[in-house]
Amino acid sequence: MIKNNIIIALDVNTLKEEERLLNILSPHVQVFKIGIELFYSCGLKAIELVKKYDRDIFLDFKFHDIPNTVYAASKTAVRFGVFMFNVHASGGINMMQKAVEGAEEESEKLGISRPKILGVTVLTSMDSEALKKIGINKSPEGQVLNLARLAKDAGLDGAVASPEEISAIRKAIGKDFLIVTPGVRPEGSDAEDQKRVATPKEAFQRGADYIVIGRPVTKAKDPVAVIKSIVG
Repeated sequence: MIKNNIIIALDVNTLKEEERLLNILSPHVQVFKIGIELFYSCGLKAIELVKKYDRDIFLDFKFHDIPNTVYAASKTAVRFGVFMFNVHASGGINMMQKAVEGAEEESEKLGISRPKILGVTVLTSMDSEALKKIGINKSPEGQVLNLARLAKDAGLDGAVASPEEISAIRKAIGKDFLIVTPGVRPEGSDAEDQKRVATPKEAFQRGADYIVIGRPVTKAKDPVAVIKSIVG
């Protein structure tokens, strides 16, 4: 059975390794994340390879620049034919609005549905101390809620937030706002560089629409078994 609410992070740097993971996991998962490591290493071929398997792409580039640059980058993301992409909500409401504008214009021009656009709130590797060091005195939850509301006001489809903030976002913004959750670790997995984590079951119970999981699956001896254990 294909799982539509699990996103596998293809955080590798060769087409050979990407293809190995797609061979193993594409029969079980619909959405794959392509981030900067894989794209910078392999370019458009990384995107084309996922399409070859008829699977959807979450383009995890976290656009964060002046509004006009993000406007142009969003048009490019649409031309890549991705299912979903993200921008840093901390880039501000004008930047996020231009991301939506660029994506809508390019989608209309191509006659396709606009990709979902997410606002990245606070990285799962950050905690209160890390936020203080960059001049933000809010708690992670407070800053996540602030940025999620801003993303909603800008017309984005949802936000990327850690498992710890899912319930608060649901309560504040409602059910018609996508929540995509990294920092997910199956029971017994090492948190590694993640600070705000939960198990897949906990993330879904709190209201996540999608969970993003990488190393606990892709580095496992039996990735399919891990997938099956996640979804029960």
